[in-house]
Amino acid sequence: MNLLLRLFLVLAGLVVGASALVVFVLLLALWGARAGWARLTGRPVTPFLARMRPFGFDEMLRRSQASRTPRADSVVQRRPGRADVTDVEARPPSA
Repeated sequence: MNLLLRLFLVLAGLVVGASALVVFVLLLALWGARAGWARLTGRPVTPFLARMRPFGFDEMLRRSQASRTPRADSVVQRRPGRADVTDVEARPPSA
C-alpha cells in the first residue's frame, strides 16, 4: 500500500512537472514568434516584462474606501436658461 502511494505521488509530480514544462515551452515559443515578427517588420524587439508595483493593491483598496460623494468644487454649475422647468408630474408606467 505504501509503495502504491509513493508511486502515485511520483507519477502525479511527473505530470505536474511535465505540464509546467509544456506551458513554459509554449510561452517561450509565443515570445519567439513575437520577437521574430518584430524583427521581420523592422520594429525593436522588446523583452517580456511583467511589472508590478508593490503597493498597487493598497492604493486600490484606498480608492475603494474613499467617499463616493462629489466634492463641492467638482460639481458642474447649471447653465442659465435651464431654470424654466419647475415641476414634473409622474405618469403611471405604460404596459
